[in-house]
Amino acid sequence: MNKSELVDALADRTGMTKADAGRAVDALFSVDQGVIAKTLKKGQKVQITGFGSFETRKRKARTGRNPRTGATIKIPATRAPSFRGGKGLKDAVK
Repeated sequence: MNKSELVDALADRTGMTKADAGRAVDALFSVDQGVIAKTLKKGQKVQITGFGSFETRKRKARTGRNPRTGATIKIPATRAPSFRGGKGLKDAVK
């Protein structure tokens, strides 16, 4: 399912217009202004009971290898977004 299909499904299920559903999806998932992204940038966790939780995880600095040249490179430490599915979502997918 892509974004436009998600907007269509949300509009059908809730009775919203497609424009309103699109704004709702953007308000949650937009990379720049979305609620989830802004919360994760602050270092906080977004937890939706039964569905799952979004959080950031720290990755340690490590050494890697350039696949073209074979040269060893240093990969700096970083924060990466992570999603962990909740029990309700896991049971629904089974």
